[in-house]
Amino acid sequence: MKRVYLDYSATTPLSPSVLSEMLPYFTEQFGNANSMHAFGQEGAYAVDGARRKIAELLGVKPTEIYFTSGGTEADNWALKGGAHAYKSKGKHVITSKIEHAAILSSAAQLEAEGYKVTYLPCDEHGIIRPEYLEEAITDDTSIVSIMLANNEIGTVQPIKELCEIAHRHGALFHTDAVQALGSIPVSILDLGVDMMSFSAHKFYGPKGIGVLYVKGGIKPDKLIAGGHQERTRRGGTTNVPAVVGLAKALEEAIEGLEANYNHIKGLRDYFVQEVEKNIPFVVYNGHRDSRLPQNANFAFEFIEGESLLLTLDLSGIACSSGSACSSGSLEPSHVLLATGLPIEKAHGSIRFSFGKDTTKEDVDYVLETLIGAVKRLRAMSPLYAEYIGGNK
Repeated sequence: MKRVYLDYSATTPLSPSVLSEMLPYFTEQFGNANSMHAFGQEGAYAVDGARRKIAELLGVKPTEIYFTSGGTEADNWALKGGAHAYKSKGKHVITSKIEHAAILSSAAQLEAEGYKVTYLPCDEHGIIRPEYLEEAITDDTSIVSIMLANNEIGTVQPIKELCEIAHRHGALFHTDAVQALGSIPVSILDLGVDMMSFSAHKFYGPKGIGVLYVKGGIKPDKLIAGGHQERTRRGGTTNVPAVVGLAKALEEAIEGLEANYNHIKGLRDYFVQEVEKNIPFVVYNGHRDSRLPQNANFAFEFIEGESLLLTLDLSGIACSSGSACSSGSLEPSHVLLATGLPIEKAHGSIRFSFGKDTTKEDVDYVLETLIGAVKRLRAMSPLYAEYIGGNK
């Protein structure tokens, strides 16, 4: 049976060259980067080199790069750490209804502490319009957090405009760039953000390592207290192999960005065209143009997304019924509901996400299987039978 992976937004395979770069730090150069002896200093040298490479690739200072265990920790640190550090300005936090669970859960914790949190709406395409923020922000707003690109529907947000509004009102601005970095051009300086999160495993790097960019002069409270790692800001033994791998993966992602973007977008656009041509009663979720190249999210009417997901899995096809962090939930996607999609259509949604290793043969196999699967599931659907019967 052919196996096709179309869940690159959940995670990507580790690049062989990234693995090769990491291997020595598991074995020969295994020292703790915070130890004073030669073994430790080999690790410290590697971490320092990786930090400098990442900073250079992103056009920022090495002292603005902080390593974390991934995007979730970076998001938690940015929102809670920023809110706590700048509460003297006010205890009002703004985010959106379509953020990743890492931000929404952090916001809920802040609410339990007595903070006021405003959840901005989005339009039918998943866009957080600047006027929504302008209406909600107050003199008490200390931090605004809006993701750069949505993990479920791929919509890219007008972060630069949103950030300018936040700064005009004296608020910090954080963006979750976990889905975006490595997929589309990202300039931290052009966006103007104060903090930005990203994670290596989204661009063919190792799992368990991420970064929080913190602009010089910004000092969010600690999330993880401990030793003197990360210039005393984040405790915990430095994951040297993963740090080295992240730097190498980011280098490869940025160097190959244009070629990968064109390849992935071409396959995605072909897939979308064929789905809409061959399968009736589908809704293409998200903005058609302002979206990540790898993302195609469809709502298939009259069937359950989980049924379709499992049917495709039996044919060797991996995709997702939502984000990887919430796909085990039976609740409909909070993102799709926020766009105004009816609950019954949200239940029938599937996210297909493409990668640099995806081929046209892979896409054709998925299309053939998908078309047949939708027909079979609808043939068993009482909702579909009722619709057809009522329209004869």
